[in-house]
Amino acid sequence: MKEAIVLLNMGGPNNLKEVEMFLHNMFNDPYIIRTKSNLLRRFIAGMITLIRTEKSQDIYRQIGGKSPLIDHTRRLVQALQGEIGEEAVVDFVMRYTPPMALEVCTKLKNQGVEKVYLIPLYPQYSTTTTQSSLDDFESVSHAIGWDVITVEIKHFFLHETYNRCLIERIKESLGEESAENFDIIFSAHSLPQKIVDQGDPYRRHVISHVNLIEELMRRGGLNFHRVHVAYQSKVGPMKWLEPSLEETLHTIDNKRIIIVPIAFAIDNSETDFELSIEYAKMAHELGYQSYRVCHCPNDHPLFVQTLKELYEKIR
Repeated sequence: MKEAIVLLNMGGPNNLKEVEMFLHNMFNDPYIIRTKSNLLRRFIAGMITLIRTEKSQDIYRQIGGKSPLIDHTRRLVQALQGEIGEEAVVDFVMRYTPPMALEVCTKLKNQGVEKVYLIPLYPQYSTTTTQSSLDDFESVSHAIGWDVITVEIKHFFLHETYNRCLIERIKESLGEESAENFDIIFSAHSLPQKIVDQGDPYRRHVISHVNLIEELMRRGGLNFHRVHVAYQSKVGPMKWLEPSLEETLHTIDNKRIIIVPIAFAIDNSETDFELSIEYAKMAHELGYQSYRVCHCPNDHPLFVQTLKELYEKIR
């Protein structure tokens, strides 16, 4: 039986022209804009896209004219394929920008793939990310008449090798300096509070993950001055998860910090622009002496090993 491993992620614009597509597709996702009326969702998505396209294009101009997520993912796929060898084909699907599910499902079907292992690249589970990506792949595969067996990973924030990778990224940011001189902020993408109130486990997963990493750091002698959890990327006036990263930066007394983007496995505009440019400027204005942002796992060998181990576990 021919098998494939497919990595799933949100995606990001491959160029400035795709920014409008990205916004349009994301805000038309019923897991993102939760209204019973498809017509109302399309109207809201259209308004948001109209208002935000030009501003978003400017953001992407500042980080190279495209999302870094696609290239990082391609390198990750190549590295994982090298580790897997001929056991399975390795590919990836993006939710809102190419390559999307229809293109990849059609390709894998034509290659004779009969079983697919789906691994969403979201460490913690959320209906807005993980479930949306999984359901999209399943829906498209059925729509093209592909009678494929799918095996799914829901989350991997508890995985030992993955967390070793995060510790290595933290050590890279710390360099030769002592952790005791720094506060560390685990920054997660925020989520509307009402989605959490409806039962989405994302916040619980984030808190559990931070607690686990904090324990691993302590065992490894990384004793930061203080550990914080904050949330970034709020959109709109509704109540979102708190505290916000902005609020946290304003309240920390120690002006030496390291930011860990705990909810992202792959660097994207939220890490390369929002954290590394926008919040860096804010930190400078607030008098921070040192402001550092960890790289996401990306194609780090330990993350490649994580994905291989996840595949072998569910195979």
